[in-house]
Amino acid sequence: MALTRRAALVGAGAAVGALGGRWMGASLPSLDGVTVISPVGGETMLNDASQLSETPIFKHVIVKEPPGDALVAALRAELKEAEAAGRPVNLAAARHSMGGQAIPRDGHAITFDYPFVSFEPGAETYTVQAGTRWHQVISALDPFGMSPKVMQSNADFGVASTFSVGAHGWPMPFGPMGSTVRSVKMVLADGSLVTASRSENADLFAAAMGGYGLIGLITELEVEAVPNQLLEPTFQTLPATDFATAFVATASGDVPMAYGRLNIDREGFFDDALLVTYRPVEGEIPPAAGSGFLSKASRAIFRAQPGNEWVKRRRWGIETGVGAMLAGASSRSSLMNEPVITLDDRDPTRTDILHEYFVAPDRFNDFIAAAKAIIPGSYQELLNITLRWVAQDPTAMLSYAPQGQRIASVLLFSQEMTARAEADMARMTQEMIEAVLAIGGSYYLPYRPHATLDQFRRCFARSAEFVALKRQVDPGLRLRNALWDKYMVEA
Repeated sequence: MALTRRAALVGAGAAVGALGGRWMGASLPSLDGVTVISPVGGETMLNDASQLSETPIFKHVIVKEPPGDALVAALRAELKEAEAAGRPVNLAAARHSMGGQAIPRDGHAITFDYPFVSFEPGAETYTVQAGTRWHQVISALDPFGMSPKVMQSNADFGVASTFSVGAHGWPMPFGPMGSTVRSVKMVLADGSLVTASRSENADLFAAAMGGYGLIGLITELEVEAVPNQLLEPTFQTLPATDFATAFVATASGDVPMAYGRLNIDREGFFDDALLVTYRPVEGEIPPAAGSGFLSKASRAIFRAQPGNEWVKRRRWGIETGVGAMLAGASSRSSLMNEPVITLDDRDPTRTDILHEYFVAPDRFNDFIAAAKAIIPGSYQELLNITLRWVAQDPTAMLSYAPQGQRIASVLLFSQEMTARAEADMARMTQEMIEAVLAIGGSYYLPYRPHATLDQFRRCFARSAEFVALKRQVDPGLRLRNALWDKYMVEA
């Protein structure tokens, strides 16, 4: 078979084993081209992970094509139809953003649904169809002892989506996933197919990386891979004010993966920290697996936290105590192979909302002070904060780390689905952003669009340059979403 020479591992004819029951080679989508799942002109709605972004669209199209001429032709057809009617177009995979960043109002919403990964054994890169999910990449690379160099912390996001939102992960000491992308192919608004990299169409590459699909419809990417490793964790508890120093030392060493946590109960809010580091150990590397027992068992405790400070304290005790004692060695790929659904909220009256802030390590304690002053006084329930390392990103026009290294603070809130809670969340978010900007930090764009226009422009200094390039390559503003409509349309 071709697999012995060229591993077109996930795609037509590829027989790759099951990955935690979520994807199997036997369940490949049929190659039936473009499937329209809503009537042309029929009224329908799309939402995203927030469940607060329900937006009317003209139609939703699911594209099931591998990279190549048929895929490009399908995208060109949608662009041509949308242009004739003056409608916007947007391309997505899972739509895990939280503010309509992947939804074109009254337009053509395109979803990629064809898993395809091509890898030459011994190579340093793989080629992937834009909509391929990360668990499919892991499944494809794992038999060859390879692993994604950087990916998001959950495995059910699309690869091009990760590139397009400038997402990062917890492998160290890298920047956003886009720093590991060699090149992309994309269809521009006029239907032309271009290749963009740091040396070819570099301006388009810089704008598309973290550009939320506003520059072109990405069809495929060439991405860097690294050898898989067997990693063993160590757990260190320390005062939160000492965390940044320890994290800098970790990033300066040979630790391939690390992250941190802070205590979130109100009595000891952000006083204590946990630093988890993974180092290589000798041993046989098992096949990549999905969620482990501890991940699944922790859901009940995790979801019992809203309104219950006792549970929050118990969770911290478990995470720093018995959880640490029970943790064992795992492969690099298995550690990243976690689905979002593991800790999913099943309460129809609440929704999970993410915030993310990036500050220089020497201002991290200022961030802690700001969060202590703002978050406990809000109406929101903080469920978790994870701390990650992000290297400088000088490439992306909408970079959140354009100057120096950053500690990323990823905060997960449980929000009531009420007007009162939404208004309070907007107020609290603006206060947090203002405090972070005051210490030279930045905030992340894929979440609720509560930042003011002034805050957006102060945070993303190259946004005017991004808008100018966007208008040059897409003068009809064919590629649009809620992010463009709120923050950039008048620039």
